Amino acid sequence: MNRKQALKIVEEQLTPHRYEHTLGVMETAIELAAHYGADEKKAELAAIFHDYAKFRPKKEMKRIIEEQGMPKELLVYGKELWHAPVGAFLVEKEAGITDSEVLDAIRYHTAGRPGMTLLEKVIYIADYIEPGRHFPGVDEVREMAKSDLDLALAQSIKNTILFLMKKNLPIYPETFLTYNELTMKAED
Repeated sequence: MNRKQALKIVEEQLTPHRYEHTLGVMETAIELAAHYGADEKKAELAAIFHDYAKFRPKKEMKRIIEEQGMPKELLVYGKELWHAPVGAFLVEKEAGITDSEVLDAIRYHTAGRPGMTLLEKVIYIADYIEPGRHFPGVDEVREMAKSDLDLALAQSIKNTILFLMKKNLPIYPETFLTYNELTMKAED
């Protein structure tokens, strides 16, 4: 599937604002992939489809999580996480993308996971730092991403955890585990 075909499929699923975000994530992912030696075509495809399920009805996403045997904790830790694993499932089912690396990059772009692949890190960070993002800490992570992807990833996760804590919201366990892994790796 080429870029034009992928963007046409995705545009139908998103609001104009989210589509603009997706274009920013795509360009950022391609740049990061080129810089760090990830597959640029896979980065492009994963970035285009990363928010494919973002606006699906919550009822539908909950049903898919339950029926597909996805981690039950997803149902407890906030609906904002749902679109990533549900998106990976729907992208395969509806768009016919079967590349497991692309699907995993979509699946883990919100919560992360220990042992993230280079492509997964690229999509996670591209989503966080794309040019349309404006929030405290994003510029620091943008700078880090130029020289150390793991450091940028750890900082972005730290920022997210602190944001959720300030709002008294629960934090998905995989996110903590990912942060811990990156922090311990940095100490080695």
